[in-house]
Amino acid sequence: MSDRRSAQIRAGIADSWAVGLGLIPLGLAFGVVLTQGGFDWWWAPIFSTVIYAGSMEFLAVGLIGAVTPFASLAVATLLINFRHVFYGLSFPLRVIRSRAGRIYSVYALTDESYAIVAPKPRDELTGTRVLSVQVLCQVVWVASGTVGALIGAALPAGLSGLEFALTALCAVLAIDAFRINRDLPAPAIALVCGLVALVLAKDVMLPVALGLFVLALLVRFVYRNRVSHA
Repeated sequence: MSDRRSAQIRAGIADSWAVGLGLIPLGLAFGVVLTQGGFDWWWAPIFSTVIYAGSMEFLAVGLIGAVTPFASLAVATLLINFRHVFYGLSFPLRVIRSRAGRIYSVYALTDESYAIVAPKPRDELTGTRVLSVQVLCQVVWVASGTVGALIGAALPAGLSGLEFALTALCAVLAIDAFRINRDLPAPAIALVCGLVALVLAKDVMLPVALGLFVLALLVRFVYRNRVSHA
């Protein structure tokens, strides 16, 4: 391995180690929730490798355990992970030269890896550095989820409360996003959409609420554009 490549790997690790530490408690919580949800511990690395989407993995445990219809599961997955389409527009995939590396990078694109890589100046990035960030994030996530599942398998059945880890994470992210961009109508619209879905379609609340929210944001975007150009 050349000195340049070694330096780029070290740079990728330096970029992502703090985020990796933050993934550990969430991964542990996911593993415990998985086994407490009735799955064997070895499902943790399968979920974390095949799905590899933290929020969707948490939701999948409950949705699969509740025998949710496949159509509802597919719609929820599409709506929750649709944001990755927009991530791809500004993610520096071109710095990765190999086809295999690009395929892996698309698969391993997460909120965390995007947040680490996307803001950096393009002249500082190489394919090795980008892939090092993504590999480290996934290794930490898979390892912590597996350890959490082993811990969960040793705990008494029926523990409750850990599934709130994802809700707490989303709440913190929402608060931070609001602090950065104080757009009050957005969370208000989300709240209204959630309440409407709860009243009208309780059994499929999540996909309905997300669908209504996306539709409302699109309508709002079109309206604001027309007003600004009027």
